[in-house]
Amino acid sequence: MAEEIKSLDELTAIAGGDDMAETAVELAPREPERDSLGRSYATGKRKDAVARVWIKPGSGKVTVNGRDQGTYFARPVLQMILRQPFTVAGVEDQFDVMATVKGGGLSGQAGAVKHGISKALQLYDPSLRGALKAAGFLTRDSRVVERKKYGKRKARRSFQFSKR
Repeated sequence: MAEEIKSLDELTAIAGGDDMAETAVELAPREPERDSLGRSYATGKRKDAVARVWIKPGSGKVTVNGRDQGTYFARPVLQMILRQPFTVAGVEDQFDVMATVKGGGLSGQAGAVKHGISKALQLYDPSLRGALKAAGFLTRDSRVVERKKYGKRKARRSFQFSKR
């Protein structure tokens, strides 16, 4: 392209209508996002847990906070949660994962790492986006614990009522 188009208005003028301009914008292919070391980075979140995730081509080794996934996430269910994005995308044992997680409990941390892996995978290879999005792995689970209100025993629970 000799000249870059600056706005949607210019694209609309060139294409000749709103409908064609919108489809041209939607059909623009996504570019892989990788750093100088060939890694893709993404942030995953669930509940109060936040995970920073880097993926790179490798043998399928997963490291969480400097420890192997088997020692950090000891329950098999949590390890299965971490494998789900690779299974859905069909790239098992093709990427090494390095993640750091803070906040929340183990279940929330596993969900945060899963979210981060999914986002990093689709940044590394945009063709995997459809499968990951259909499985719902790119959507952040935004449910968090409700705060306690004043005049209440918990977030919504009132103090016990006594008639006499």
